[in-house]
Amino acid sequence: MTRSRRFAIPLALLLTAGVISLAAGCNNEQSNSGSGDGNEIVIGHYGSMTGPTATFGQSTDEGIRLALDEINGAGGVLGKQIRVITEDDQSKPTEAVNAVNKLISRDNVVAVIGEVASSNSLAAAPVAQGAGIPMLSPASTNPKVTEVGDYIFRSCFIDPFQGGVMAKFATDELKAKRLAILYDVNSDYSMGLRQFFTEEIKRAGGEIVADEAYAQQDQDFRSQLTKIKNANPDAIYVPGSYTQGGAIA
Repeated sequence: MTRSRRFAIPLALLLTAGVISLAAGCNNEQSNSGSGDGNEIVIGHYGSMTGPTATFGQSTDEGIRLALDEINGAGGVLGKQIRVITEDDQSKPTEAVNAVNKLISRDNVVAVIGEVASSNSLAAAPVAQGAGIPMLSPASTNPKVTEVGDYIFRSCFIDPFQGGVMAKFATDELKAKRLAILYDVNSDYSMGLRQFFTEEIKRAGGEIVADEAYAQQDQDFRSQLTKIKNANPDAIYVPGSYTQGGAIA
């Protein structure tokens, strides 16, 4: 599946949630359908357009725009055109909260797309939940994201599945029995994968011989990798993002 198609699907799903929210608003005699002129439905997107994980937000936004052209070109939804307002959260959880607050209070969006990073989704989800605005994450795999409330959704698999699949690959395909983990202590995504990978490795009879952490802003990983090397693992599992993964490799 191409990148654009991966992100077009979440948008289509979120539009459905937005329309449901809009219909509920109409039943409550609320005439506001976002900050549009009545002929459009306004949806918010918050993402990492800048900062260390900018490619996440930029790629998502590109996919949204492609899907938006297709949907609006086909007549929109319920005879209305869709408009998406994107807010940059700068790859920071605190800014994710600010972005969603702006989209809801200032732009009056009927639904929100975001985020990719689990930490940012976890920070902003309570805002959407409290306002009764549906929020759909296209890629946050930490299970806690949708546990925030019944207005919070995701369109991807979760960490128990992803961590389990990687553990199965390590043991069945790589024949690795002694595993090391190098994880990002500042990332809910990385922490979740570390937990479920460890559980599955032990369940399969494997052993975690080294478990080392790094901070998200770190650029030098020689100390952790030296400790891992001394533990003599069969393989290293690095459940982090590309920004540190390249340097670690």
